[in-house]
Amino acid sequence: MKKIFLLLCVLGTVLPYYYLITFLSKNNWSMDGFWNDIFFGSSPVSMIAMDLSVAATTFLVFLIYQYKQKKIKILKYIVCLFLVGFSLAFPLYLYDNYKEK
Repeated sequence: MKKIFLLLCVLGTVLPYYYLITFLSKNNWSMDGFWNDIFFGSSPVSMIAMDLSVAATTFLVFLIYQYKQKKIKILKYIVCLFLVGFSLAFPLYLYDNYKEK
């Protein structure tokens, strides 16, 4: 199972950045219009953006709760969450905390 989580970490990094680089290359390496396209491009895109925003925020609240309750180290998950996204931070957390039976 840990290998699957590790594969998801790689995919969670590569796939979002592939699309970011594609967007940037089409826009002369400018972020102009990026946030507008995410939130107002179309209803389905806005729905997915809001869904991921709520999921990432929930994960962040969970991390803070875990930190306060169990004193786990959460810095790497927060860095991953803000530099790459939920698609890396969550699988990495699962990878680090999965216990084989």
